[in-house]
Amino acid sequence: MTWRTLYFDLVVAGAVVAAVVVGVLSLASAGHHGAHVVEPPGQTGPRVGPSSLYPDPTLTPGATNPDITQANITDTICNPQWSTKTIRPPASYTNTLKKQQLGTTRYVDKTPSHYEEDHLISLDLGGHARDPKNLWPEMWGTLAQPLTSRGPFPPELVGAKAKDAVENALHREVCTGTLTLQAAQAIIATDWFKYYKETILK
Repeated sequence: MTWRTLYFDLVVAGAVVAAVVVGVLSLASAGHHGAHVVEPPGQTGPRVGPSSLYPDPTLTPGATNPDITQANITDTICNPQWSTKTIRPPASYTNTLKKQQLGTTRYVDKTPSHYEEDHLISLDLGGHARDPKNLWPEMWGTLAQPLTSRGPFPPELVGAKAKDAVENALHREVCTGTLTLQAAQAIIATDWFKYYKETILK
């Protein structure tokens, strides 16, 4: 059984959302590892990428928009006339939240311009627009190679642009019917980089 089939089966069983929340919140006693707190040092976790690619799962497990469901995707996220601009919070809100989050000890690089305040579950996958549990400072580059939104972004660098590619690919899958909305939300909230490695880079 592939990991994507497993996600689908969990959705059918009605357990994906609970599994994501319980799974990420069970990671206790986290310590410094990369730019964020994700796993205790030396402990193997469920995510395949370096911890700097992910938010702290105890603070940012992901949150969904109750107004976007599988039943209305043709009228919302899969409708060419619909835009995330209709629900995206203002920069004043996200910039303030980003500065607050960067002020905590788990962020090594505290330069705001090196981060995008990103939705873990993207808006075009039904992510909540304003809930802090769905927003975190995501590096444009890496700790070794910090970048701003202006780039340049070399193709081998994995950062915010790589996650954008995952968001776009999952959105296409939801709108073509190869993935349910809940399955796509679970994939991106649990380990977007695994999907990036196994689908985008294949």
